[in-house]
Amino acid sequence: MRRGPFQRLVAGAVFFLLAGAGAQAGAADLVVIVSARSQVNALRPDQVAAIFLGQTARFPDGDEAVPLDLPLGSPLRNEFYERVANKSPALLKAHWSKMVFTGHGQPPGEARDSAAVRRRVAENPELIGYIERSALDASVRAVLVVR
Repeated sequence: MRRGPFQRLVAGAVFFLLAGAGAQAGAADLVVIVSARSQVNALRPDQVAAIFLGQTARFPDGDEAVPLDLPLGSPLRNEFYERVANKSPALLKAHWSKMVFTGHGQPPGEARDSAAVRRRVAENPELIGYIERSALDASVRAVLVVR
């Protein structure tokens, strides 16, 4: 049976919707965290993106915000930037190349894994990081759940 253009369009749309749903189902819930001692209780994705992309160095309340990344190439790091800042690893590299070249900023510091991010963020209310939701504990506060 031959399909017309409309049927092919509908079939393609259904395929992409199902493929996207499958990709999301396999993705881990990420949380953006601050120290439990921080005054920040919640952030929007655009606010988090602005901090991690060097567009602001302050939390909305005016306190200093220092982002902490996972290592370059980490799947969780790639997922974070894709979902929060809509940046692929290549786009993120281009962004930071431009920022550094023009003297407008330096990329965030790095910690080796989620446990190290959680530990360093817990110790310093100026730090902000992201970890798997399953790695949360009482030493840090989730300010954004990224699904």
